[in-house]
Amino acid sequence: MDVGNLDERQAFTTLDGSTIREIAGRQTLPSRHQSLAEATVPVGGCTAAHYHPQAEELYFFTAGTGRLRIGGEERDVRAGDCAVIPPGVEHKLVNTGTEPLVLLCCCAPPYSHEDTVLTEEPEAAAT
Repeated sequence: MDVGNLDERQAFTTLDGSTIREIAGRQTLPSRHQSLAEATVPVGGCTAAHYHPQAEELYFFTAGTGRLRIGGEERDVRAGDCAVIPPGVEHKLVNTGTEPLVLLCCCAPPYSHEDTVLTEEPEAAAT
């Protein structure tokens, strides 16, 4: 049996600029076909617009409020919301609230930098 704990995971920054702690995936628990991570976007922050050629993602929001763009559609999101992001579709997340925007992100296949294509520079995303 393989069990991990979020509090034991080291945070790292993904190519899109979000900070994540991987709970399960290639580097943590032995998950070959998907990954699960907690991501945090700070107050006033955002991710760089990007897409994943291979991975489908699920974003499940656990705290905060934000604005999510998937393809040509935008929507406000909050704790309890879940969004499906198909492979190959550009997306961007902006924290519009007064507290960190926290979400669980599931990727299938597992997240990798090699499967992330930035469509704007992370520095440009912050301005």
